[in-house]
Amino acid sequence: MVDAKYEEKGWSARMKIFKKHNFGKVAGWELGWSPVGRPMMTAFLYVLDSVMIDTGPRHMRRYALEIARSSNVRAILLTHYHEDHSGNAAAISRDLDIPVYGHNLTAQKLASGYRIYPYQHLMWGRTDPVAVRILPEVWEQNGLCLQPVHTPGHSRDHVCYLDAQNRRLFSGDLFLSARIKYFRADEHIDQQVASLKKLLALDFDALFCGHNPLPENGRGGLEKKLRHLEDFYARVAPLVARGMNENEIMRRLHLKEQYLIKLMCFGNVSMKNMVRSVMRSENRLSA
Repeated sequence: MVDAKYEEKGWSARMKIFKKHNFGKVAGWELGWSPVGRPMMTAFLYVLDSVMIDTGPRHMRRYALEIARSSNVRAILLTHYHEDHSGNAAAISRDLDIPVYGHNLTAQKLASGYRIYPYQHLMWGRTDPVAVRILPEVWEQNGLCLQPVHTPGHSRDHVCYLDAQNRRLFSGDLFLSARIKYFRADEHIDQQVASLKKLLALDFDALFCGHNPLPENGRGGLEKKLRHLEDFYARVAPLVARGMNENEIMRRLHLKEQYLIKLMCFGNVSMKNMVRSVMRSENRLSA
């Protein structure tokens, strides 16, 4: 297996990151692809015993299949439907004849597939439709016991998996970073705050995030993320109550937009989306 390699094609150098991280009995595989230069973002899939949690992006399918085969994976658990997490679920399920599990909203989304933006095609590739079995209250296989925890906010179907016996939490995209600088247009800050509080009521230490694992003091990472979102909300909400629009709030709070990311993502990812999320929440509360 290769840690990272370049493949030449015409004038460009396509970089593929394929790296294994050992976290005790949990294997974390970091996958990333870019048409030119280093990938802007990598995604992790995890293998615990014979279970794969998330499957990585379609652009790294050959590598994800190799991991699943060599690890004797017998089931796939998805944290949510986004293409950097579900991109290889259908291919692995077909290849190994194994089931895919997820939230009922994940099952609905992946039953027939969904449209994605051009930047998502470029960075990760689309997800093929796949049949997803609905998660039970407790998922068990060969002595491994995982508790699915519905944690909406990043997406409506988002689920984390608690390995209570070993104090591990597989958190999908609920963490990402202690200080978030932008949101997708469909994210909900109030739901994320509630989901973070729900997770912090659980007993865990290791946090296996879909992009930024914290094998030690993962709880501390989630606590920092919660404080950051609560502080952001507390600064924006009073300005919403005064009738300011998102541009006025951005200027008043000196919030800096990452325009390259916003432009590349056609506005689907931006700091302004965080402000808008607070505005939507406040409008619902005052309705």
